[in-house]
Amino acid sequence: MKWMFGAVALVLATLVSGCSSDYVMATKDGKMIMTQGKPEIDKETGLVKYTDNAGHELQINGDDVSSIVER
Repeated sequence: MKWMFGAVALVLATLVSGCSSDYVMATKDGKMIMTQGKPEIDKETGLVKYTDNAGHELQINGDDVSSIVER
């Protein structure tokens, strides 16, 4: 019975630590964009790919982003 409790505790700890952090992107025109997970910067195209709070994958020009901060 103790091993089962330990296994459940281990699974819960793994699930909690696997959650991604939310980020906030500030644009040069003053908008704040909330994202799910860390935005990815494509060096070839200069676009920043992110997932919004509704779960949609979007892209924005990297030149329009002034900062990306973990929330």
